[in-house]
Amino acid sequence: MCLPPFSDRALLRLILLGLALVVSACASNGPGTDDSGRGLAEQSAAGDPGTGEVPPEALTMYEQAVAVMASGELLDAELRFKEFLLQYPGYPGAYVNLAIIHVNTGNDEGARAAVDAALALDPDHAPALNQLGMLLRRNGEFLEAEAAYLKAVTASPDYALAHYNLGVLNELYLQRLDSALQHFERYQELAGEDERVEKWITDLQRRVPAVQPTANITE
Repeated sequence: MCLPPFSDRALLRLILLGLALVVSACASNGPGTDDSGRGLAEQSAAGDPGTGEVPPEALTMYEQAVAVMASGELLDAELRFKEFLLQYPGYPGAYVNLAIIHVNTGNDEGARAAVDAALALDPDHAPALNQLGMLLRRNGEFLEAEAAYLKAVTASPDYALAHYNLGVLNELYLQRLDSALQHFERYQELAGEDERVEKWITDLQRRVPAVQPTANITE
């Protein structure tokens, strides 16, 4: 893969964000997704290593690994992130990306170990908490997944992906349509207009009033 020059960091970050969507699309075919398409945006590469200032040489190495990962070369990317962590072990974002790679290669045990390593470095790292929520949801631990997602949005209120996953969890697994609607709307505010999510919001707006009277009667 031909990488752009690394002198223009702002341009490269935009490119990496676009490439990360390729990785998130891989997740839609994995266990725990559904036929509604709600799984398409569950995860994306952690474009930021995290934990403050990053030396230029480390940032270059990290961004190259993210770009390779987003291109679909997961084995190469895994080796690059492991090499990065040998040299720079204090960055939780690298562990998050290893977790995503492990999920997409069917290694849930490795994914959980990588997430735990990220959270050991930073217990409030929102991308790691989001990945933890995904792993818990895949195992049917829905309330535990909700707690992880909520911790992510508490630690980082503008972390759109956790709001997206809270929307999915509440609509499809917990049957809390009003909460799902709130989180999808917040996701739209943070991430920009997403045509798919806008359709889900419209559907939920139609369905929520229909279930609300029942909910009030039982309270």
